[in-house]
Amino acid sequence: MTGEEKKNKLINSLSYFIGVIASFLVAFYIRTIPKAGVFISENFVRFGGNDPWYHLRNVENILHNFPDMLWFDAYTQFPNGTEQVFAPLFDMILAFILWIIGLGDPSQSLIHTFSAYYPTILGALVVIPTYFAGKWLYDRRVGLLSAILVAIAPGQFLSRSMIGFNDHHIAETLFSTIVAALLIIAIVKARQHNISFENLKNKNFSEFKQAIPYFIFTGIALGLYTLSWKGALFFSFIIGVYITIQHIIDHLHGRSTDYLAIGGITIFFVTLIMVLITPELGGSKSLNIKGLLGGILAFPILTGISIALKNKDLKRYYYPFAVAAFFIAGIGLARLFSPSAYQLVTNVGGYFMRTGGALTIAEASPLLNMGGQFSFAPLWFNFGTLALISFLALAFLAYKSTKENTPERTFLIIWSIMVIWAMLQQNRFAYYYSVNASLLSAFIGIKILDFAGWQTLTDNFREKLHSSKEKLNFGSFLKNNLGIWHIIAFVIVILVLIVPTANETMNQTRGVGGPQGQWIEGLQWLEYNTPDPGLDYYESYEIPEDGSYDYPDEAYGVMSWWDYGHWIEVIGHRIPNANPFQQGIGGRRGSINDEAMPGASTFFTAPSEEKATEVLEEIHPDPDKAGARYVVSDAQMATGKFYAMAAWTLDTKDYYVQVQTQQGQQRVPGERYYNSMEARLHIFDGDGLEQYRMVHETRPGNSPERGYKQVYNVLHGGNLELQDTGFVKIFEYVEGAKVQGTAPEDTKVTISVPIRTSQGRTFEYSQTTTSDGTYSFTVPYSTEGPIQGETQFDTMPTEPYTISYNNVTEQVSVTERDVLDGNTVEVQ
Repeated sequence: MTGEEKKNKLINSLSYFIGVIASFLVAFYIRTIPKAGVFISENFVRFGGNDPWYHLRNVENILHNFPDMLWFDAYTQFPNGTEQVFAPLFDMILAFILWIIGLGDPSQSLIHTFSAYYPTILGALVVIPTYFAGKWLYDRRVGLLSAILVAIAPGQFLSRSMIGFNDHHIAETLFSTIVAALLIIAIVKARQHNISFENLKNKNFSEFKQAIPYFIFTGIALGLYTLSWKGALFFSFIIGVYITIQHIIDHLHGRSTDYLAIGGITIFFVTLIMVLITPELGGSKSLNIKGLLGGILAFPILTGISIALKNKDLKRYYYPFAVAAFFIAGIGLARLFSPSAYQLVTNVGGYFMRTGGALTIAEASPLLNMGGQFSFAPLWFNFGTLALISFLALAFLAYKSTKENTPERTFLIIWSIMVIWAMLQQNRFAYYYSVNASLLSAFIGIKILDFAGWQTLTDNFREKLHSSKEKLNFGSFLKNNLGIWHIIAFVIVILVLIVPTANETMNQTRGVGGPQGQWIEGLQWLEYNTPDPGLDYYESYEIPEDGSYDYPDEAYGVMSWWDYGHWIEVIGHRIPNANPFQQGIGGRRGSINDEAMPGASTFFTAPSEEKATEVLEEIHPDPDKAGARYVVSDAQMATGKFYAMAAWTLDTKDYYVQVQTQQGQQRVPGERYYNSMEARLHIFDGDGLEQYRMVHETRPGNSPERGYKQVYNVLHGGNLELQDTGFVKIFEYVEGAKVQGTAPEDTKVTISVPIRTSQGRTFEYSQTTTSDGTYSFTVPYSTEGPIQGETQFDTMPTEPYTISYNNVTEQVSVTERDVLDGNTVEVQ
């Protein structure tokens, strides 16, 4: 290549390089737009969602015990603790970068700030492998347009790479896209060179030098992907399906399949080594090992079958049947020798499908399901116009492949179909398909431009630019060569592919998720006003042999809905009973006839205080201890999220009923709902409960609470004040003081006391009983205030309890020690 040719090649490459860098910068900028909602104060960074908080937990723990990973966490799922649920690489990379930047001792401010930006960097980096995938599938123009489209992609891909959403999902997308891009390059290289067992046998490695490195790099990338997500067998499965189908296609076309076996073995072997040297993968290490070994064994067998049929000169169409027989035999052997592998294979069609309470997990619901109703709206939300365009492109490529097959484009088709299959089961996988949608839509976009003559126009421009000795007049060139069809095609691509997608993306950058201000305030109060649970938050815990941690006597749990478990742990530095790993939820998984397991769902849906307390006592293996000391509720748990609690028990009947109103039939809370423990706590402020007292509430927030109270007053004869109370309420489970006295037989006796909350709101707590000559109440509130070393409550009575019957009124004071120890207080 002459110096002039090198110069021209560099100039051509430079324009695409600039385009990819610009796409990266645009992607990064979009993801940082709502940063004001993340950095809400000098001392607090609000991470989005739930799992990002646990990744922060992991990173902080790694840095305190560098370089050890938090393989077991006793600070969640009380009273058991839990082994690490996440694969380690996402957090290890972040911790290592922070360790370097912080010179071995990064400050908390640096940890939180960089962690918030981490997903935006990974999200922006996706444009690079997307460009190379498009380039090697088609050409640089498709690659560049793909990079532009994925940079401005909305939906799940955007939200999971937004500033503050520090979760492993974006690492899944980045590493899987790198895997795909490298595999495409490896396939192209293998097609251009003779990668065969014959050359391997004869030690003729010259042909291997061009392709095998890319297969090795693909294996490394697949290993990085596998170490970032416990479910990473998904992409290994995609590669396995592709290699199987490509075997069939190549055999039917009379081509060698050696390169598929050699490449597949190389990829899976490299990944297997990386998996084997990793201590754990969130509980999926064994499954990944089995899957990778299965591929390493299957790929050469598929090629062996092809060679055997060719040697016997049998008809080519026998091969698919032979492959089917091989897999059927494999399934039969799995049934005999590996039930877990057999179950995995037989359930693969619905591998990601959830049922029962798991359907209430937002990211796990089917894509085309909005509030239980079929809808195409999620397609627009996630992909804009690229949804329809990419589906059309996929159908066209699938049709074209029947006549003109290229292995790398076959991979694109299979890769895309498999991701569609996954996201139809769980909408979270839409963040994968954003890459596929960009590649497929870019192919259509460039086809439109080429149809209008843009390829010829750009070729002419390059030719004149390189051949002209004088400086080329760009304006003059366009005036003489740019036609109306060029302009129309360009405008179509901009208006159809880019503008609607960009508009949808910008609409989705207006806010961030994460804990509301009330949750932040409430959990900070919990940290500083409740007893220390007796564990070092940053400890590197040993994995217990029996799977259950040996907690100190002073340890206790905090009961709340599982959504909030990581917030309680990381913000409040307290130990939740349930968490977003769906641990500690309780309820049922199989049938309504199953016995309900103790946990958050059974506690909050319990029909009485007695039943709820039984749940707390069942949670802890020690019969003398309860599973939780504090209960944290919010207005969403009492309203919109209550149905999810019931769904996890598989018993949702009669919590909500249909009633006729002036606006027609409406679904409103029923009597069963108002008898539930959650309603007793949040809607009724714990009024009348014997062992649960409110110790703190935050300011109110927007919720349907007022409407729920109105329904209770109208339909159930209530007299609740129609107001929104504290959005987050913290209750303490106590022994309760026994207040005893005498009164005439068959007399109605009431004990009551006004309670002033931390927000200055006042409500009345009361109980009523009928005397048999004596009466007894168990009451949870102290009238004397908190004591050192115990809960420093700021919600309490404003005066002594008043006991009234007939025309008699008596007052009695109850100390905090009486309440905590269950002492008896005699009314004189």
